[in-house]
Amino acid sequence: MVVVLTAGLLLTLFNASVGIGVSVRVPFTESNLTVAGSVGKKEKTPDALPPYVHGKLASNQNFINQSNTLTIWVAEGTAIVVVGHQEGAPLIDLHLEAR
Repeated sequence: MVVVLTAGLLLTLFNASVGIGVSVRVPFTESNLTVAGSVGKKEKTPDALPPYVHGKLASNQNFINQSNTLTIWVAEGTAIVVVGHQEGAPLIDLHLEAR
């Protein structure tokens, strides 16, 4: 909550969003374990997540999908943990993005 309240509201002044994500392939499967999050302007936070979890926020199509969002006025914070098949996910990935 503190991150969304401080960093999120500050980033909305610049019409920006920041996202970070880490993904690792589960051995002997085609599934990945991905942990990602973003904070910033409400309309831009889902787009700051890695592309292979785009559309999986609040979805139920993976083995495990735990996603949370917190919206405070025009700022939003998202967090997602996904275990399952993710189209386009590499073996190992560190994703940093600012929009």
